[in-house]
Amino acid sequence: MNILFICTHNRCRSIVAEAVGNHVRQLHERNDIHFASAGSEPEGHVFPGAIEHLEGHGISTDGLRSKSWDELEDFNADIVIPVCDKAAGEACPLFLAPALRIQWPLSDPSKIALDPASTPEQANSAFAALISTLTQRIETMIQIIDSTPDLQQLDERLQAVAD
Repeated sequence: MNILFICTHNRCRSIVAEAVGNHVRQLHERNDIHFASAGSEPEGHVFPGAIEHLEGHGISTDGLRSKSWDELEDFNADIVIPVCDKAAGEACPLFLAPALRIQWPLSDPSKIALDPASTPEQANSAFAALISTLTQRIETMIQIIDSTPDLQQLDERLQAVAD
């Protein structure tokens, strides 16, 4: 099963999701599930705070980089998860390949980190919340994948993970 996290710039949330997904996969010794991330207009670099917080949580950052989804044409995603936050007015990129699409709106901690009115504690809290939320959702997603053989039922159950 190939799971692709997408956002426009692929510099923070989708990158963190990829790293957390691969971390959870390794903890569960799941070689049948693969995580990647990409963007429609990649920034070209990973937000430094994302790397710092992932490493602070013991999550590997090896190989993480901002990339276009055009580079992943051989990945053949089974599930595509946009992580943009429509409630914050962000436009989600439209990924047209055939796959289940599950929307996981997530706040962008890099915006808090870059806001001069924010404190370092607020940025740290935002990154910790993102990593915790992603860990919980990915753990739940793996359980659902394991217990749901029917594709339509899988789609319905995975849609509920972000709730």
